[in-house]
Amino acid sequence: MQKIILHHTDELEDGPQLRALISTAGVTLARTEPLACLTEAAARLDLGDRLTELYQRLTSPVMRSDLLRVAILYLQGGVYLDLDTITVGSLLPLLDVPAFAGSEFIVWPQFVLKSRSLALWSKVLALDLARKLLRMMPNGWILFQRIEKSYFVAANNAIMGAEPKSPVLAAYLKAMVSLPPARQTQPYALGPELLQEIVEQMPGTALTIQEPRVFFPLGPEISEHWFRASGNVHLNKVLFPETRVVHWYASVRGKSRVAQINPDYVKAHRSTQLYAALAYANIRQLRLPE
Repeated sequence: MQKIILHHTDELEDGPQLRALISTAGVTLARTEPLACLTEAAARLDLGDRLTELYQRLTSPVMRSDLLRVAILYLQGGVYLDLDTITVGSLLPLLDVPAFAGSEFIVWPQFVLKSRSLALWSKVLALDLARKLLRMMPNGWILFQRIEKSYFVAANNAIMGAEPKSPVLAAYLKAMVSLPPARQTQPYALGPELLQEIVEQMPGTALTIQEPRVFFPLGPEISEHWFRASGNVHLNKVLFPETRVVHWYASVRGKSRVAQINPDYVKAHRSTQLYAALAYANIRQLRLPE
């Protein structure tokens, strides 16, 4: 890609991470004024003050990010990546469509939660139990790969790309402000859940949903194996030829490990942990002599 922009709404704390970003060619730090950004997007979509009002009512940084990322993409176009991702391949082959998002294997899609079918619930509870067991089992991700197609595939907004003024993103922003107020502030309501509803409404040519292997080779819960200690690290079996980005789910059971991550941690664990092996293999600076 020609450039990478780190959008931030608050002042960034000085430290080795910030200095590394500043010194990296092609990386731009952009202090974003969220209300100004949302006002511009709303003006183009004739939404009045509804986007800014929604942003101000949201208290969770995650939910605010769900809203702001769509507005920035709508205005500027490009590819959005969550920070808990590592890019392992070129994104250029994905850019020949008007808009795209990733998908992951999940257990509890919305239609299941609303269903009264005993047979469906029995199936889903069995899938949930199997995933829990494989999450805890050593190298359980290997067995999960054999049964993952039994799970439901659902869109996720952790990685998205679109042209400026994308009709898909316009529909997404309008859908956000059209949700009942009580639902707007529920976890995941503005993120994966609403994106999944947009997918059902938009024609396939407007929004391409990439299969899970492209961005989510280890899905929710199973992603804990990125940080599990292992005698044998088989990174080549986790990644696929079509994998472009690895979303490693900092917020799903790996959250406590995030504070430990630094170059020394990666180098020390690269032979016994999938995450460290992934970072070491794909971040060139880690392999440079000190």
